[in-house]
Amino acid sequence: MKALTLTEDRSLELVDRPRPEPREATDVVIRIVQSGICGTDRSVLVGKFPAEPGVVMGHEAVGVVEATGPGVTRFAPGDRIIVNPTLYCGSCATCLEGHWNFCSNKAGTEVGLDYDGSFAEFMRLPELFCHAIPDGMSFDRAVVVEPLACALNNIEAGRLQPGEIAVIVGGGPMGAVTAMAAARYGARVLVVEPDPVRQSLDREIFAAPEFEGRISVHAPDDVELTHRAHLVVDSVGNLLEQSLGYAVQRGRVVVMGFNSNATAAVRPLEILQRGLQIIGAGDYNSMIFPKAVELARSIPLERLITHRFPLEDHAEAFKALAAVPGADYAALKVVLVPDHDGSTS
Repeated sequence: MKALTLTEDRSLELVDRPRPEPREATDVVIRIVQSGICGTDRSVLVGKFPAEPGVVMGHEAVGVVEATGPGVTRFAPGDRIIVNPTLYCGSCATCLEGHWNFCSNKAGTEVGLDYDGSFAEFMRLPELFCHAIPDGMSFDRAVVVEPLACALNNIEAGRLQPGEIAVIVGGGPMGAVTAMAAARYGARVLVVEPDPVRQSLDREIFAAPEFEGRISVHAPDDVELTHRAHLVVDSVGNLLEQSLGYAVQRGRVVVMGFNSNATAAVRPLEILQRGLQIIGAGDYNSMIFPKAVELARSIPLERLITHRFPLEDHAEAFKALAAVPGADYAALKVVLVPDHDGSTS
């Protein structure tokens, strides 16, 4: 099969790999229909997040069951599924407490980072981490369910309430999904995005009647944002200082985006005197995934997809996400689509 693997110099290479087969009794082999490019994938290529060279990247995926191990009970070949890439062992101390997102045995289980992922024609995953696509839901909508689970995790960590104002810092795909979810929770949502192309794409998406005018798009220096938000979500991951300026007295700020190089200078006295709360939600607990699947029935997530490319055009796909030096943003959500040429290798 064709697969995109990470090289030593943090680029992607299209290679031939053996098609995975069930290895454990509960393994499911998935024929990938499409896989979204996540901000984390981009961060790996630009040096902001670590991953193992040689790994097949990608983790936002939908597909069709190709084969199952003898212990699989919920799925059969031909079933449509969504991949939940947040694996956990289930037996360490934190898992036994129900905090699966903080599993102590993560090494070798980070899909697309050190566990072969979905930028390929096929992938293997334990049945536990496969979710059925509801009847009538398109693959285009279902492929954005995993980002929606991330958004719900951060919104719930920030305790967003109906009628509150939420400022979402960053209008990329993750910020846009978070804005959609926050509006669905009953908030008035202000999206902060400096890039004019993404501003335009966001405004076009949020003008849809489904959002009832609850979401607006702003430049970072818009005075309307200052001390405005009950909840601020930094979907970029390196804008904590800016985010604090958007929060009201006693506001909450959630750090959402992944950037291992980011640092911030904050004044503890300001946090104390203004009663601010800075929250790190971590990865989502898999218990939230079914909620994301259900909520996706009523959110037009597919509107986020602006570009799709075959695996062999991965360089153009990442260029559209400004992951190439000198390239500007040209897209929101980009998906990679294997061509499935019939190879059995």
